[in-house]
Amino acid sequence: MLSLNSLRIVCSSRAVLHPKWLMTNRLSVSKAVTCSAHCTSTSFPNKDTWHCNMNALVRERGRTYYTNQANSLRNYCTGQVKQNCWNCKQPLDKTPAFFCMSCKVVQPPEEGLSFFKIMDCDYKFTVDTQKLQKTYLQLQRSLHPDNFSQNSVKEQEYSESQSALVNKAYNTLLKPLSRGLYMLELEGMRIEEGTDSGANSEFLMELMEINEALDEAQTPEEANKIGQDTKGKLADLIEQTDAALRKGELQTAKALLVQMKYHANIEEKVKEKLAEFM
Repeated sequence: MLSLNSLRIVCSSRAVLHPKWLMTNRLSVSKAVTCSAHCTSTSFPNKDTWHCNMNALVRERGRTYYTNQANSLRNYCTGQVKQNCWNCKQPLDKTPAFFCMSCKVVQPPEEGLSFFKIMDCDYKFTVDTQKLQKTYLQLQRSLHPDNFSQNSVKEQEYSESQSALVNKAYNTLLKPLSRGLYMLELEGMRIEEGTDSGANSEFLMELMEINEALDEAQTPEEANKIGQDTKGKLADLIEQTDAALRKGELQTAKALLVQMKYHANIEEKVKEKLAEFM
């Protein structure tokens, strides 16, 4: 295993997959496109995602992406890792490979693939939700466990795993809040549950006043007014979050998503309040 401190990372599937090749082909390596920044990982992982601090080489199983930190959410060069069908042993040419093109059996979920790859979406905060829903329905029609009740136990298990994974990917990417939180998670950032996550006192005071007004609302019109105001704030936060993520400003995006979480909670409380008037 080569140390990343002694070798520049080459944006090439051959280099990533065959470290020994690098040792015997240094002249070729020196002419390749390299990432000169020091990386956070000190070895070549098989399945994990790793990043460089300045220019990031992001690796998912089956593909490698060379990214620039100023625009770190966009994917660049790719390299295919050949995998074989568990049943007929023929190569799987697609990533993700839900089915073998030769024997047509369901394949196990591929480790390390992001939800964006599973749902055939560009890796960005704004997604085409109609396309997302269409992809979801197509995948579930073909992968649903009911289709494989007469097949082997292994294929039934793979069908259940794939179907559950598609469900999770779809539900995560469908809404801006969960999508944004997931993107931060891919970048190694989390918003801890049960804390104010750095929200300032002025913002928290504003939320307290909104919650009090909602509790005291006497008519559906009063609750609706709070709901409409909250929707407007969420729309503005979504726009700001998109801009921050496009620029690679992850800390700013994190702060905006924290606010979005609070306003999303208020939106749910408005629905509960309106239900009380029915």
